[in-house]
Amino acid sequence: MGLSQALSIAMAGLRANQAALSLVSSNVANAETPGYIRKATTQVQTTSAGATSVLVTGVNRELDQYIQRQVLTETSGAAYASARSGMLQRLQGVYGDPSSGTTIESVFNDFTNALQSLSTSPDSPSARNVVINAAQALSQQLNSTSQGIQSLRSDAESAISNSVQAANNAMQQIAAINKQLMGVSGNDAASASLMDQRDQYVTQLSQLMDVRVVQGDSNQISILTNSGVQLVGAGQAASLSFNQQGTVTPNTTWNADPAKSNLGTITLSFPQGGSIDMIATNSIRSGAIAGYLELRDKTLVQAQAQVDQLAASLASSLSDKTTDGTPANLGSQNGYSFDFSPAQPQNGNVIHLTYTDNLSGQTRNLSIVMVNDPSALPLKNTDTIDPNDVVIGVDFSGGLAGVAAQLNSNPLLSGSNLHFSGSGSSLTALDDGGGLATIRSGSMTTTVDSLTSGSPQLALFKDGGALYTGAFSSNGSQQVGLAGRITVNSDLLADPSRLIVYSTSPATPSGDTTRSDFILSQMTKGSSYYSPQTGIGSTATPFKGSLLSFIQQFTTAQGQAASAAKQLSDGQDVVLATLQNKMNTSSGVNIDEEMAHLLALQNAYSANARVMSTANSMFAALLQSV
Repeated sequence: MGLSQALSIAMAGLRANQAALSLVSSNVANAETPGYIRKATTQVQTTSAGATSVLVTGVNRELDQYIQRQVLTETSGAAYASARSGMLQRLQGVYGDPSSGTTIESVFNDFTNALQSLSTSPDSPSARNVVINAAQALSQQLNSTSQGIQSLRSDAESAISNSVQAANNAMQQIAAINKQLMGVSGNDAASASLMDQRDQYVTQLSQLMDVRVVQGDSNQISILTNSGVQLVGAGQAASLSFNQQGTVTPNTTWNADPAKSNLGTITLSFPQGGSIDMIATNSIRSGAIAGYLELRDKTLVQAQAQVDQLAASLASSLSDKTTDGTPANLGSQNGYSFDFSPAQPQNGNVIHLTYTDNLSGQTRNLSIVMVNDPSALPLKNTDTIDPNDVVIGVDFSGGLAGVAAQLNSNPLLSGSNLHFSGSGSSLTALDDGGGLATIRSGSMTTTVDSLTSGSPQLALFKDGGALYTGAFSSNGSQQVGLAGRITVNSDLLADPSRLIVYSTSPATPSGDTTRSDFILSQMTKGSSYYSPQTGIGSTATPFKGSLLSFIQQFTTAQGQAASAAKQLSDGQDVVLATLQNKMNTSSGVNIDEEMAHLLALQNAYSANARVMSTANSMFAALLQSV
């Protein structure tokens, strides 16, 4: 090997050492910088004129892409779990601290205790006032709970809006860095630094939604959701928009049909044109946005349904009065007749029939719901609580002859062998008279409005100032949002004696506990079905029980859901922290390793410098000898 070759090799070694020393310095300086990936030179061996040398071809990021993909997945999962856990903990606060005596259950128990005292001392004005005050406390507790739930839904709506803005910023930054890297070799420290920045924005995006990174040529990446929707391409980013609504109430819901939706939806607009609804297509399946969407549209809607169902059951259990129909016949046909003149049924009241299909031997229940708004028809399947009950909504606004015609032509009653007729104020239901069907019983449930009707039923609780009848209209069921509107009957507030006095002609005897006993019995012993929409029970086996048992069921379920969400969030945090530590170990900066590398580079630098010094001395000696 000649002196020139030795000098050239030493010079190449010095250049390689200088580049490596610069990266070591950068690695040490950024050891605590979040998202910084350790850098190292990429060196190759070269041979020229029989001499072997070294060439620095670029800068390499010591990145384990497999672990990086896992970190992104778990980052989305942790953000989703955290959003749900935080909101469910707040929901527990809305329901009240069990030790404070301000929970729905404790306020309900105060109400029943007051009723027990009233039945013991029916003529006591103070006992009556205590019942009224306890009833007001119960209605106000339901009001505040409903308001709290809707406040959480509103917060979720705002959080979605903020998350969409953050996602747009992250996508635009990723696309901008893609553009900067386009056409660049990507082998220098500057390009590696840009890729670190891009990874940080990808991590930010993964906190908001589930993402998948696809590597392309020229250090380009594409970002897609796990459902396959492209968010960022080569130098171009899609744009998200969210039409946030100002007010969130129990009646505001999201719907895939924009004409029916009154909550914000997320629209993705592609750079080349076109757009999709990210909610309708279920394109966001994890991350904080998915968590807030689930809370706004499912979890908190179900919580509202629970307190609305409780409010409806409180009102209807006291004001609903069921009267048997009058047996009727026409030749061999038998059934029941229902007189509407004294009952004065309301929109939402129900006629019940039980009949036997003699061909199959099955006994079936039929509920005919009175509807005064034709636009509310047909009633949805979700309006049915008892799985053995066929519910049919009928427009009563056109008279009973029209009601009979609607029933006789209803496809749900095809093959039932039941026949209906209506005239004046009477509606009659008859079997076929030929033995194919037999009507076993018939009754009509109406809502009592008067406090002195002569019956113990009373409208103790009202829907604002209106009677609660379970009505259906074009706006949906009267039950929706009732917990936020329920109040104590203002006539009772003006005259608490009506808690005892249920008749003025003849007058209710002094000391009579008929009404107070009825109210107490309905509150403590009355049993009814509760809608599967509350999350308690199922469509096939709906929950049936007392008011207190229902309260305990849904408050316990909410507590368990909050606890499970907290455990899931904590578990996700542990998994994410473990992966991040693994990522730091494989791709982060280890100061001890860098110092050891620095010493090795210093030694190599010294060795190369000595070679150059020796070669220089030899050149000088040769020149002096000439």
